[in-house]
Amino acid sequence: MDCDQTQKNLDRCNCTYSGCPRKGACCECLHYHREKNQLPACFFPAEVEKTYDRSFERFAKVVRGE
Repeated sequence: MDCDQTQKNLDRCNCTYSGCPRKGACCECLHYHREKNQLPACFFPAEVEKTYDRSFERFAKVVRGE
């Protein structure tokens, strides 16, 4: 099934991984990262996202302001 929100999602996607086949497909992105015990790029500020550390531990540090 195609997502009718793909362009809107792309406009808001902050993922810097250029080869990502899931850009704009948020549900696929969430499932992919969840299987890897990670969170998608949109959960992180730009300076953290570009490190590609999408771990739950890194997210907790972001939330705590570390």
